[in-house]
Amino acid sequence: MNQLSPQQWRLQNGTTGTSLGLTELLWYQRYTKVLDLTPQMAIQSKLAGTYLAKSKGRGMEFDEVRHYQNGDDVRTIDWRVTARTGKVHTKLFREEKERPVFVLTDLSSSMHFGSSLLFKSVQAAHLAALIAWHVKQRGDKLGGLVFSKHQHIELKPQSRSHGVLRYFHALTEIHQADSGNRGLTLNDALSQLRRLVRPGSLVYVLSDFSDFNQDGLRHIRAIRQHNEVSCCPVTDPLDLMLPASSHGMAAVSDGLQTGYVELGSSALQQRYARQQNDMQQQLKLHLNQLGCKWLPVSAAEPVLSQLERKWYG
Repeated sequence: MNQLSPQQWRLQNGTTGTSLGLTELLWYQRYTKVLDLTPQMAIQSKLAGTYLAKSKGRGMEFDEVRHYQNGDDVRTIDWRVTARTGKVHTKLFREEKERPVFVLTDLSSSMHFGSSLLFKSVQAAHLAALIAWHVKQRGDKLGGLVFSKHQHIELKPQSRSHGVLRYFHALTEIHQADSGNRGLTLNDALSQLRRLVRPGSLVYVLSDFSDFNQDGLRHIRAIRQHNEVSCCPVTDPLDLMLPASSHGMAAVSDGLQTGYVELGSSALQQRYARQQNDMQQQLKLHLNQLGCKWLPVSAAEPVLSQLERKWYG
């Protein structure tokens, strides 16, 4: 995979790198093993599912045998152990519970940029697809929110292929939307996700965090109180460092005003790289303090290559 040129890799995966289609999202179905969504915290959902809760009682999975105590259900008495030991013993079980997975995918204007392999928005969609297929394989339910400055689609958790395909259609629809008045900022999207998420869920936030602020941090703090949160900052090499050039001017814009910088200035390159690195480290620090996982992704390299280097763990 790493030996292919960007053009060869895009051709192999059926992607242009700038637009988004269903075929390239379906391609990731065979690569679910590179992820591990095993819960790292106690499951709080009351619904039956595929994970073992820490609480003990009547359920689907046998846990241990102990001495009978007043109040225990007589139907769980282990008569074989009772007969062998001469003392009444009862069976205990670990109750199976489900864990919904919510994926927030940012397809806003700042994500529609890429200097090497893919737009950041396309890379975010590829990572979302990989997560979605793994969720299906585990038997969990998939939900979340896909948004841009024009539109957003809120998805309540659903299981099996229906939940996956519904999420993929949301990704492709939002990615190509170029008009509408139902768009969100990242901070607004986190606010909506906060109302959507159920306690005990796993939450992925896929974004470049370009307009993230204290409001967004407050929403993540609230979500993190009862859920696992993994933040995946998607970056392009030019987000982190100006291109090396001996001469020439480049136009830069903050979305409102446009200016020009001299690419041959080494002092400017160093200052820019230092500033961008400081911003990334500050964001990482704030999110780690909340107990969030920090899982960076580059849009300049196939996401599978990054995961195979054990980026995830």
